[in-house]
Amino acid sequence: MTENQRMHETLSLADISRIIEMAWEDRTPFEAILSLYGLSENQVIKLMQREMKPGSFRLWRQRVSGRKTKHQSLRDPMVSRAYCPTQYKSR
Repeated sequence: MTENQRMHETLSLADISRIIEMAWEDRTPFEAILSLYGLSENQVIKLMQREMKPGSFRLWRQRVSGRKTKHQSLRDPMVSRAYCPTQYKSR
């Protein structure tokens, strides 16, 4: 059994959906996904490639490549939150 097959079996559809959402968010670092779901950056990339259309995956890769906010070690130490305060508004 490959790593991708094991990863796919252990994650629910809701987990996969949330991981994709977190990966698209500019302020959510890959380390947050690692701590919540145990997936490394490379595993998230593989998951995104598997779950997304090819064009959407390419757009996402261009968006996150080199983005400082996607890597905890590259972030400004003054940024301690993973999302914008206005991102999750009560409805």
